[in-house]
Amino acid sequence: MGANLGRFISMIEGFRRETLDGPKGPISYQIAGSGTPLILLHGFPQNATMWHGIAPKLANDYLVVCPDLRGYGFSAKPIGVENYSFREMGTDILFLMDHLQIARAHLMGHDRGARVSHRLALDHEDRFKSLTLMDIVPTHTLFSDLTREVALGYYHWLFLAQAEPLPDTMIRHDPDSYFEHCLKAWGTGSEPPFDPTALNAYRASWRNPETIRAMCDDYRAGATLDFELDASDLDKRVSLPSLVLYAQGGMMDKSYDMQAVWANKLARFAAKPMPGGHFFPDHYPDETLA
Repeated sequence: MGANLGRFISMIEGFRRETLDGPKGPISYQIAGSGTPLILLHGFPQNATMWHGIAPKLANDYLVVCPDLRGYGFSAKPIGVENYSFREMGTDILFLMDHLQIARAHLMGHDRGARVSHRLALDHEDRFKSLTLMDIVPTHTLFSDLTREVALGYYHWLFLAQAEPLPDTMIRHDPDSYFEHCLKAWGTGSEPPFDPTALNAYRASWRNPETIRAMCDDYRAGATLDFELDASDLDKRVSLPSLVLYAQGGMMDKSYDMQAVWANKLARFAAKPMPGGHFFPDHYPDETLA
């Protein structure tokens, strides 16, 4: 598996892969370009490869850094739910920024990466120039205002958060079937297919039993630690210039007024619908880039 993992995951054109010894183990990241720093954080169930259609073009104008989040890809997978709150996962990003001597950066995140980004902006706003969040509502909002439609569509939030080893064991029996169902179920059914090389990179990563366990821990932390952290910051607004992108007609769009939801959390932002489903950075990289 190791050889395949290396071949499939290291595929962002023009980027080099580096590994840093972080607070809880290795922090793997891909980096290219020069200029103002820009950090891109991927989501579930992917890794830094998800930026393959966007990052090379951004590297023409920025120093682009694409880490594998803790628990994903080549990065550390420490044992214990306490290691996977968005605040804890964010410590890896701050450590990486310090290592690269980045005082401030633009920050973009999709899915879980957007949640880590939001928490980073809440805790360390002075380290960032702008914030872009893709297809999420705040964690506390989702859990505290959980409708039947969202519970059915985002059932994985509740399934993955169950105590170890129930979801971990079930997924390990056929990880490709489970995670590829996630990729399809959160789409519209009419978007272009996933890039086959990127899909192979995702498969190589999620076939690792430790990645499965770590991803479940991510969701276990979301339902407990992150909910509590968000509850303590309900009235806190990020003042950075911000952009919220969301899948037009997707679950978040249908279930929430995205403008109203984020008006309580972001002081200066624009919200824009995107074509395709949840994975629009994969399916529509040019529109996402624009």
